[in-house]
Amino acid sequence: MTRRSCAIYGVGIVCASLLIIGIGLVVTQVFQTLIHNRLKKEITLTEGSRVFETWKNPPPPVFMQYFFFNVTNPDEFLDGAKPVVSQVGPYTYREYRPKENVTFVDNGTRVSAYQPKTFVFLPERSVGDPDDDMITTINIPAVAVMNKVKDSFWKSSMVSIWMNSLHVGMFMTRSVNELLWGFKDPLLSRIHPMNPEIDEYFGLMYKKNGSNDGEFVYHTGEEDFMNYGRVATFKGESKLSLWTSEQSNMINGTDGSAFHPLLSKTERLYIFSPDLCRSIFMEFEKDVKVKGLPAYRFTPPRDVLASKEENPANEGFCVSPKECLGTGLLKVSVCRKGAPVVTSFPHFYLGDEKYSNAIEGLDPVREHHQTYLDLNPTTGVPIRASKRAQINILINRIGGFPKTKSLNETIFPVMFINETVVIDDVSAAKLHKLLLMVMLVSNAPLVLVGLGAILLPVFIGLIVCEYKQKKSTKEDTSYSPVSNKEGDEKNGSSYVALTPVIDKS
Repeated sequence: MTRRSCAIYGVGIVCASLLIIGIGLVVTQVFQTLIHNRLKKEITLTEGSRVFETWKNPPPPVFMQYFFFNVTNPDEFLDGAKPVVSQVGPYTYREYRPKENVTFVDNGTRVSAYQPKTFVFLPERSVGDPDDDMITTINIPAVAVMNKVKDSFWKSSMVSIWMNSLHVGMFMTRSVNELLWGFKDPLLSRIHPMNPEIDEYFGLMYKKNGSNDGEFVYHTGEEDFMNYGRVATFKGESKLSLWTSEQSNMINGTDGSAFHPLLSKTERLYIFSPDLCRSIFMEFEKDVKVKGLPAYRFTPPRDVLASKEENPANEGFCVSPKECLGTGLLKVSVCRKGAPVVTSFPHFYLGDEKYSNAIEGLDPVREHHQTYLDLNPTTGVPIRASKRAQINILINRIGGFPKTKSLNETIFPVMFINETVVIDDVSAAKLHKLLLMVMLVSNAPLVLVGLGAILLPVFIGLIVCEYKQKKSTKEDTSYSPVSNKEGDEKNGSSYVALTPVIDKS
């Protein structure tokens, strides 16, 4: 290769490299803008976006599982023995939760909606027939009434007499269907004519099949897509008035069905739950994959339901200073018409050991009792979730009711739920395509760097080539083709003149 061709080739490679990198940078910038705009359009609650339609009518099936704690020694417990329970379930229902009365407000920056829930029993996913299977558990209506009248001697005496005449005890045996969807309670029926506000019927899910929690107003993300799905108001209020501190009454986060894109492992995700009458937070636990989709797993830490001693911020959730419970518990009587209902994670997972140790038959295990959300970090889309919560009743000795004379304060487990959802195959395929596009655009700069890394040694090689060519040429030009004739003759060497022969003929 000559010096000139080597140099020309080198300049050509450099120019081509610069041209490729320049075009690549322009294309990358254009595609990044397009992807950003597409993400912003898709991850907003606006007409025409794919997210909006799936938000209104979620395609992945939601399953609600109910597990009951059947008490096997009710009489012994009333005499002071440790209660023994056995877990029965699941009784599984398909949950339908389309949003209704969807209306845009505030120039499209917010959207209001109601979300009625309908439950359909699935026998193939259940352990038995909810009409036939009987459960012995604490008599929640009786305990609620006793707590309501305990401060009045005359009322408590009257209720005690009614309980004896109606053969109403501290425990009841009812079918799964009755416990869930309601039954006419004899004690409540006796009280109802004198106090119509007290319903004759009781059920853990009474009047919740086909009903809704109230009006939600959500941020659409139109102004800032990082606010996508965040609850603005619930039942017309931007904060609650149930608890004893401003922080505890705040409505924070989403309703758990949607989250902003570009999630970080270091952030806290807040969820407002009407069932818990409060907002809770979740933190990153680990990376997972669901149907090939990458996800961050977020879970509620121990701090969420920690005692005020462990987490002073939780003092606002104490109904009163005397009713501040230990770690792992939340008394929600303020939104349960005064009934001594206590919520926790199943089997008192993440709670003080004394609560699970007080009940024979409980065994908290993270795999079975942890609440978690698996979210795709790029889009914020939930691709798998399991919401687990337990309903308990606080029981203790109540003056005026001899049936409670041998009781010690006990958080008695009644039932726990496991609400699960996994992204369906069609939605997963769409998300895969979107993530592939984002990945290609995001990795374009790395491709350019790689291309540059390949071209750089080629360029260096050409420079070395040119340098060697220069050196070789210099050495050639330093040798003269004309010799000293006299010197050659003296040395005995023959001299041949490099002169052309001219024919003069």
